[in-house]
Amino acid sequence: MLAILKKEINSFFASPIGYLVIGIFLVLNGLFLWFFKGEFNILDYGFADLSSFFLLTPWILIFLTPAVTMRSFSDEKKQGTLELLLTKPISHFNIVLGKYFGAFILILMALIPTFLYVYTVYQLGNPVGNIDMGSTIGSYFGLLFLVASYTAIGVFASTLSDNQIVAFIAAVFICFVFYIGFEGLAEFLSSDFVEHLGMSSHFKSMSRGVLDTRDIIYFLSVTFFFLWLTKININKAN
Repeated sequence: MLAILKKEINSFFASPIGYLVIGIFLVLNGLFLWFFKGEFNILDYGFADLSSFFLLTPWILIFLTPAVTMRSFSDEKKQGTLELLLTKPISHFNIVLGKYFGAFILILMALIPTFLYVYTVYQLGNPVGNIDMGSTIGSYFGLLFLVASYTAIGVFASTLSDNQIVAFIAAVFICFVFYIGFEGLAEFLSSDFVEHLGMSSHFKSMSRGVLDTRDIIYFLSVTFFFLWLTKININKAN
């Protein structure tokens, strides 16, 4: 697994993909949070608060994460190297995990520089330090689990086709349905149960600074479910 993980990370940074993902993520967040006028602008908000960042970031990641994962298995299929990879003396699930953690680590590397936003808002508070750190830490944990689920969905989608664009669109669609689709359906059906099937309600719960085990179990379940589906799909290719 570690060999595949290293290979994935090296491939990201041997091409412009890794730098583009990190750069685009930071530029988009920076523009909306500090420059563009609107509801996401922290300076216009009037409070030392990062809620606009945590409201915006899940939507950016819906598109950015599939852009990272779309090549995971679709590229192997297109080049005809998937069958060769599956013959290596390594379990199929370890192959999936190697691909998964390679993409997951890259997205985390894009999130790390955003800690600068926390320091900036901390300094902008009146008095200095007037920021809800409990909510901020909880929201970062929420993003961590959200990225874990998005990445698993993206890796799964990459097994559906040897066309990276198809894999990208499929991943964006599934991420969208899981993040906000169930919430919209819950409003239509007036069902709390349906709402809790979606990621948004669990992410919002963690954003309040409360790490409920039900939210953690939900994200881990979604992650492992799609990793399991990925393993099934690559087994069919063998």
